[in-house]
Amino acid sequence: MGSVAARIVSVKAREVLDSRGNPSVEAEVVTRESVGRASVPSGASKGRLEALELRDGDAKRFHGRGVRKAVANVTKVIGPGVKGLVAADTRRIDDAMISLDGTPNKSKLGANAILAVSMAAVRAAANANSVSLFSQLRKQRAYTLPVPMMNVINGGEHAGNNLAIQEFHIEPVGAKTCTEAIRMGAEVYHSLKEVLVSRYGRVAINVGDEGGFAPPLGLTRDALKSVREAISKSGYNEEDVRLGIDAASSTFYDGKTGRYAIDGGSMDERKLEDFYSTLRDEFGLLTIEDPFHEEAFAAFASITKRLGASSKVIGDDIYVTNVGRMRTGIRKKATNAVLIKLNQIGSVSETEDSIELAKKAGWSITVSHRSGETEDPFIAHMATAFGSDFVKTGAPARGERTAKYNELMRIEEELGSRARFAGRRF
Repeated sequence: MGSVAARIVSVKAREVLDSRGNPSVEAEVVTRESVGRASVPSGASKGRLEALELRDGDAKRFHGRGVRKAVANVTKVIGPGVKGLVAADTRRIDDAMISLDGTPNKSKLGANAILAVSMAAVRAAANANSVSLFSQLRKQRAYTLPVPMMNVINGGEHAGNNLAIQEFHIEPVGAKTCTEAIRMGAEVYHSLKEVLVSRYGRVAINVGDEGGFAPPLGLTRDALKSVREAISKSGYNEEDVRLGIDAASSTFYDGKTGRYAIDGGSMDERKLEDFYSTLRDEFGLLTIEDPFHEEAFAAFASITKRLGASSKVIGDDIYVTNVGRMRTGIRKKATNAVLIKLNQIGSVSETEDSIELAKKAGWSITVSHRSGETEDPFIAHMATAFGSDFVKTGAPARGERTAKYNELMRIEEELGSRARFAGRRF
């Protein structure tokens, strides 16, 4: 049976709440055969060049963070502009919306408005053809499911402690399946809770924006030591469950002095590179994300040359899922990995372009959530469809995070023998 050319009949949108209680855009794309619904996330630490998330600025509603303007743009501008297009024609729909916006960073209609419709249209096409979303995104015989990159200790912009490093990850690469990796990660997470309580008291198990614990710590090594103890306490070794960090270093970089405020001190680029290298040697870090600020291509290239043979140096704020920025990184050999976030660039087709460029460069790929998330599990399908090495969606806690992990387990069950697991690559 061939696919159904389901054409868009109408588009509507509404305000919904994200995991921080802030408004987000949810769109519905309606065809004669189906309905597709999608909602978009929002980040806390954002790259300067991300596509613009349109907010109302009306202090009387949601402290100015309302998205009624973006919602109105969906219903009054985007809806009429894409009506009649085939829901499965993602590129044509996205191009139409980008043309309607007419700005380099989607600032007229809002990336949150455009992305919500882009995602909802893909889902409407999948529903019309009675196929899974990952299959609609990319049809192939077998699929590789990603390694969960679980943020189990939160710092930086994601927590109220004194840790400069924003995220401390566990990465269960030694699992045989994605489902087993999620179980292993959950076990380590619960062991970490016991470790933190025993060391620092119950105040240490308050959680941050992404479900990770936010203990009253100020030193990077103390956080990593706690996670390493939790891995051992769960019965695993550091080959089963690797460690990683997201420094999000733009958040502790002083542009006036060119120095980084971390662990109660101040470091220049060279000292900070040495610091990361020591952590890699001591804790076997598999991934190091955003080790320097978002314009420091030369510093990224230096640490990638130094550590790239055994670690993935991931670019997030430096690239913002933008192919132009990524081409610069490829030319300068800045990283060997990239973080992919749909809402940084603002459409599904542009996200796919970034993934394909990264693959051609031989980079490792991590499909990622944002700190302000919704319960939409779209990224679980995106990571599966494009064979991402990792999926980054927070701790195995809080419904907006576990929604993605639960969806990955459903996908793996559905695929059966057609499922592979990316952990074998490591």
